[in-house]
Amino acid sequence: MESAEPRTSWTFVTQHARILAMILRNPEVRLRDLADSCRLTERAAQAIVGDLEHAGYLTRVRHGRRNHYEVTPGTLFRHPAEGHREIGNLLRLIAPGPPDGATGATGPPPPDDGHRERGPHG
Repeated sequence: MESAEPRTSWTFVTQHARILAMILRNPEVRLRDLADSCRLTERAAQAIVGDLEHAGYLTRVRHGRRNHYEVTPGTLFRHPAEGHREIGNLLRLIAPGPPDGATGATGPPPPDDGHRERGPHG
């Protein structure tokens, strides 16, 4: 049996989810910063933001020279396999905690039950 080379060209999180999570964490993030963080061109980042806005996942309001984004609460995944689930659950996983001083579109953080996650070494 021949050993196959590992596939490295895919990820579990799409660029759309990644950008939406970044916007949730910083509603006034610049397209340039979205693009840099996601290793995209500004044009590609702008197209993704447009996709998300057009599909109802976020709204954009101009504040002076900056855009202010708001993630729409309660939106569902687009694929039928997950279409009954809210994207907020994924966003909590990849962008934990609400933006500073806000509850965010995914609801309040879970209650602190006194348990902390273990670090990488136990």
